[in-house]
Amino acid sequence: MLQRTGKPALIGVLSAALGVAAAEVLAAATRPAAGPLVAVGGAVIDAAPTPVKEFAVRTLGTHDKPVLLASIAVVLVLFTATVGILSFRRRWVAIAGAAVFGLAGAAAALARPAAIAYDAVPSLVGAAIAGFVLYHLAKPVREVVIDRRAFLRAAVVLGGGALIAGGTAETIKRVRGGAITKSREAIRFPVAADPAKPLPNGTAPGFYTPTLYRVDTALSVPRIDVSTWSLRIHGMIGKETSLTFDDLLKRPLIERDITLNCVSNEVGGPYIGTARWLGVPLAPLLKELGVDPAADQLVARSVEGMTIGTPVATIMDGRDAMLVVGMNGQPLPLEHGFPVRMLTPGLYGYAGACKWMDELELTTFADYDAYWVKRGWGARGPVKTASRIDSPKPFASVKAGKVNVAGVAWAQRRGIRNVEIRVDDRDWQKADLLPVPSSDTWVQWRYSWDATPGPHTLTVRATDGTGAVQVEERATPFPDGATGWHSITATVQ
Repeated sequence: MLQRTGKPALIGVLSAALGVAAAEVLAAATRPAAGPLVAVGGAVIDAAPTPVKEFAVRTLGTHDKPVLLASIAVVLVLFTATVGILSFRRRWVAIAGAAVFGLAGAAAALARPAAIAYDAVPSLVGAAIAGFVLYHLAKPVREVVIDRRAFLRAAVVLGGGALIAGGTAETIKRVRGGAITKSREAIRFPVAADPAKPLPNGTAPGFYTPTLYRVDTALSVPRIDVSTWSLRIHGMIGKETSLTFDDLLKRPLIERDITLNCVSNEVGGPYIGTARWLGVPLAPLLKELGVDPAADQLVARSVEGMTIGTPVATIMDGRDAMLVVGMNGQPLPLEHGFPVRMLTPGLYGYAGACKWMDELELTTFADYDAYWVKRGWGARGPVKTASRIDSPKPFASVKAGKVNVAGVAWAQRRGIRNVEIRVDDRDWQKADLLPVPSSDTWVQWRYSWDATPGPHTLTVRATDGTGAVQVEERATPFPDGATGWHSITATVQ
């Protein structure tokens, strides 16, 4: 039975591997976004129901993309193994299977928001190669036993070809990536016209986030040549224009400390961080170009097709909405939007922080729904008041006596007036708030707990600058951000 199924299955898988690798080489050399694996993965992400996406983010965190690609690979192996077995019985199955394989990849590539007609080519070429090879090798269709030497030769040739092609694709990607990295490292920023002030005395270590979270739909980080990049601004605006990276650097730059958080963050979750951002203030730029008074939405588009819709009012109301070019004294990291991203203080990332952007369009909420709004998320995305206990860690064991309880609270644009801690069901106690540079950042807080032996539950809540107390009722992130008081359990020895 193994002779009749095992070897044909392996030939089917290796033929497909060669085709996929060839497609990836072609895509890497022309349009990396057209690679079949990334295209299919992106299509799966786009088609996945919101609860599935939220489960993936909540359960897998930053491992969601590798798990998705691995799952696609498993499905592909099972499909091509089946095609291989059937092809050794009916040769036409090789062509039919390759056609399904190629059309699925092509359809996925063309379904991407930033697709062009060419994006179907790599998948179709790879499928043609896989189908031709499998059809040729499936000639001994009526033989019960496949010649062992012929099988080994075919396996070695196919496997070796797939490895060589895959290695070539990766080499091309590394070379391209190396060139982009060098161009990024060569960037020198002018002195900011309005630099950020030093952090106020008393700020504790950890105010800035060493590694800012990453939550997006890009399976492959876009690698953009800054020398050819431009930003198109159009729509309901008096003067349409296109700006290069150098054009942006010639404008007055501002530098600000801003906390950014993801709407997918659960109560007490990690998808929030603070950095020092350098960029071009967006409001003066739009005023120069002349915003149509009827325009109430600014749609930012990414090179990989993501769309983020931001209320025009939040950009023009005096907050430091900006086109970001630098982060923590360096050009933007590739994974955080190089060369330019948008940032709007007080809004969740999905409503005001487009990465890898190359287009801005003035429009209305009535006329256009951005990517996440189409999937049921709220259109405007204001950040909700929240707080988190960072120390002690959940289920920690601490010694009796004075225990330092610490964490952060945030309500960007409104600021934090109070943070309170409750031990078990006792009365709420005020925590000490550390100084902050502005209301656009989180607030670090501290509380000295006189810990007594036994298990205890610590709960935190915040009051924002308007006097509104953080919502106690638990709600999931969908559709406009999680609510609820964060609590941990600790054992005092």
